[in-house]
Amino acid sequence: MTDRAVIGIHPALRDDIGDLVTRRPLPGPGLDQVDPFLFLNHHGPQTFAPGNQGLPFGPHPHRGFETVTFILDGELAHLDSGGHESVIRAGGVQWMTAGRGLVHAEISPESSRRSGGPLEILQLWVNLPARLKMTEPAYVGLQRADIPALPTDGGRVTVELIAGAWEGREGPIRSLTGVHMAVLRCAPGGRLDARVAPGRSVFLYVVRGALEVSGRLVEAFHLATLDDAGDTVPMQAGEGGAVVLFGHAEPCREPVVAHGPFVMNTREEVAQAVRDYQAGRFGGLAVR
Repeated sequence: MTDRAVIGIHPALRDDIGDLVTRRPLPGPGLDQVDPFLFLNHHGPQTFAPGNQGLPFGPHPHRGFETVTFILDGELAHLDSGGHESVIRAGGVQWMTAGRGLVHAEISPESSRRSGGPLEILQLWVNLPARLKMTEPAYVGLQRADIPALPTDGGRVTVELIAGAWEGREGPIRSLTGVHMAVLRCAPGGRLDARVAPGRSVFLYVVRGALEVSGRLVEAFHLATLDDAGDTVPMQAGEGGAVVLFGHAEPCREPVVAHGPFVMNTREEVAQAVRDYQAGRFGGLAVR
């Protein structure tokens, strides 16, 4: 086994959206993507007062990639023009394949707007290769109980397995591109040596606490980039434990042309996406 080296540690920069606390480690200065991982927003943690306006993510289109939304605290309502609708609560995950295009909304349920309460959400964008950009849209909503919580290191680390395999277990999401995705919850000193095939891109973001990765300290609100030559990512939580978003995938190694909610391979494809959306080809969505 050969450890992967940390080649960069990137802070999540504060970029609030209205009164929604938002940090963004990707993209950031000197880091456009971790192919195929394109974008991460970290909303919260914060507590909303009763009678709040809720999340500001009303109906909007997407094409050419997937969104993976992790509800760490609070709850999130999803609706899309493919007819999918759900309310996912703390510990759950939404995995949406935008593919050829749809309109969706991620908003606060009426009960959360009325009563207020805590909220913390991560949203990750995962690119699709050219051969899959026009695939049929799809959506899966998982509650906490749907996600295997696999203990390791004597129970000091829990792997919440969303997609991919871990020690003979399979996550509930069958990714189109073989993405592995998990949330790691580490007690103080908890250790994990994650096996990752050479050549795959590793995505590692520390949500809370601190983590030593291949001998480098990565603190909360920081994303670590690693080389692709080794086959093991050694991690050990600090004295306060850690919560970590950890994934890996085969890179697309293709041109990325992004314009707002559209991620394609050429400017012409982006222009076509805009025309298709404006012509109503993504379907419609009415939010109650």
